[in-house]
Amino acid sequence: MMHPVPLKLWKEFIQPEWIDFNKHMNVAYYTLVFDHAVDAFFDYIELGREYRKVTTGSTFAVEHHIQYNREVVEGDEVFVESLLIGFDEKRLHHYHEMYNKNGDYLAATCEFLSLHVDLKTRRVTSIPENKIGRIYDICLAHKSNPKNINLGNKIKVLKSAN
Repeated sequence: MMHPVPLKLWKEFIQPEWIDFNKHMNVAYYTLVFDHAVDAFFDYIELGREYRKVTTGSTFAVEHHIQYNREVVEGDEVFVESLLIGFDEKRLHHYHEMYNKNGDYLAATCEFLSLHVDLKTRRVTSIPENKIGRIYDICLAHKSNPKNINLGNKIKVLKSAN
């Protein structure tokens, strides 16, 4: 099966209640939009809602980093492109870009590290073997992505008090 590169699985409109006193989307709602995109992403790789319904397995976010490139405002339509960057038996590294459809620009990026967990024990556990082949195929396809990706960025300031 051919997997799209990148995955274009999520879009939505910026809601009035998401707007802050600066008249743009509040930072908390960037996380919400990315979370919606991650849900669609995990559905696509078959570790999402249906997987959870028939197993005790699920995924938990353990770390994420958002970069804000340009603001979005009430009524803007955004879409998210997603890539699987890497994985091992218990972890998935994925990356998402939020675009403003109205202005056709990159609004924000988000990099995630997610863990596969057993919800009975609430512990990290291996991804089932019957899912690894699909995940591998998606990851291999996504390695061909020609984009310049903002991965592994660290927060830093040029001057410090020292």
